[in-house]
Amino acid sequence: MAALDLYLLTTTKPYLTHLRRLACSASPTSPYRARLAPRPPDLVKWVRAEGGFVHQSITIAQVDPCGLGLVATEEIPKGSDLIALPDHLPLRFDSNGARDSAVLASLVGQVPGTEELWAMRLGLRLLQERAKIGSFWWPYISNLPETYSVPIFFPGEDIKNLQYAPLLHQVNKRCRFLLDFEKEVKHAVENLKPDDHPFGGQDIDASSLGWAMSAVSSRAFRVYGEKLQHGSCTNVPMMLPLIDMCNHSFHPNAEIVQEQRMQSSKMLVIAETQIKRNDPLVLNYGCLNNDLFLLDYGFVIPSNPYDCVELKYDGALFDAASIAAGVSSPNFSSPAPWQQHVLSKLNLHGEDTVLKVSLGGPEIVEGRLLAALRALLASDMEIVQKHDLITLKSLSVEAPLGVSNEVAALRTLVALCVIALGHFPTKIMEDESQLKQDVASSTELTIQFRIQKKSVIIDVMRTLSKRLKLVLSKESVASQS
Repeated sequence: MAALDLYLLTTTKPYLTHLRRLACSASPTSPYRARLAPRPPDLVKWVRAEGGFVHQSITIAQVDPCGLGLVATEEIPKGSDLIALPDHLPLRFDSNGARDSAVLASLVGQVPGTEELWAMRLGLRLLQERAKIGSFWWPYISNLPETYSVPIFFPGEDIKNLQYAPLLHQVNKRCRFLLDFEKEVKHAVENLKPDDHPFGGQDIDASSLGWAMSAVSSRAFRVYGEKLQHGSCTNVPMMLPLIDMCNHSFHPNAEIVQEQRMQSSKMLVIAETQIKRNDPLVLNYGCLNNDLFLLDYGFVIPSNPYDCVELKYDGALFDAASIAAGVSSPNFSSPAPWQQHVLSKLNLHGEDTVLKVSLGGPEIVEGRLLAALRALLASDMEIVQKHDLITLKSLSVEAPLGVSNEVAALRTLVALCVIALGHFPTKIMEDESQLKQDVASSTELTIQFRIQKKSVIIDVMRTLSKRLKLVLSKESVASQS
């Protein structure tokens, strides 16, 4: 049962993995996903024929374990132009075909303006071109994957076995949207004449909408002024044929720039470093955690330095963690008025609260969380008020409120890690043992994801424990001198 079916348990509707012409199946067991057309046109030739540039030493090839990607057949010097797309090749929503369809524009307007669903707007445009006979973009669209390995197409059991509530919430939110939006689309097109139908009269369901949204979220670029970043979060999204076959790395050998001229612009990929023969072309999709990589791109990065674990700032939970850590009389549930004022500055109390805090990533401990712990474990208001929030939020500042306060804060954080780790029903050794078995690709991604989340927690615990020992050892030396 696919994730999109989790909301259809009480109906007799068939699984959404039963394909219609524009539908999308669940991800296959092989990492090499078939393309939309059995024998799609040569994408490199098409780009060149349309006035684009592709370096002679670049080809499309299988790149383990990612599937198809761009590979250098010969050494390419740093600074070389790799790909250049003229302005008419990117697929945008504001292209002529979309403007000519009032129905499509209306449907785009019905997509909620939340960051999680940004890809659906351009996805509708993509579906329109996919359904159009003789579409200008067919050489590009036919090369897109037939399926995507994102969680909305996972079997229901794999969704549950992610074992991580924040990701489950996002998957369920996207599934609910797709199932509700299917009804909106069907209602909008049910009485249209064939010439007015934005999808050529073809049936659009939640599965085909999910395919389009996944295609855009995993491949579209959004402009940052004169520079582009894959999967960034502002401005106009567009699909860049061939360029979007570059895979991800936190250490990229290529970058994207926008060359703006008086009447037109070009999207360029330039060699950021020297590229060796047989090296894949890689871009940095962004400093993202594994939640976003799995949700939008369908993969998990081991030892991701930007991965983190989300917690809810909850007074009762923090009291329990402090008591477990041996802290006497914590007052997270009933902070003093001056402590409430500190929490308000951190957006953890009063209006406009943001109760989501995190462990892991470059900060190790989110600054708001650390500052809250230090302030609420302090008994002297004047000492706290002598420090600004920047100081209280910094883990690199050693014991700004005193050693005993720092020890209590670090012990509470370690206890929070233990509690967070206990929410996972399986241990890493069990997960690793399961990975050695012959499992489906979606199951493998599920296991990899939860292993990485547990690893983040364990790494944070180790870091904080080392810091705690250091603080205690310095206190011991100071007391003996």
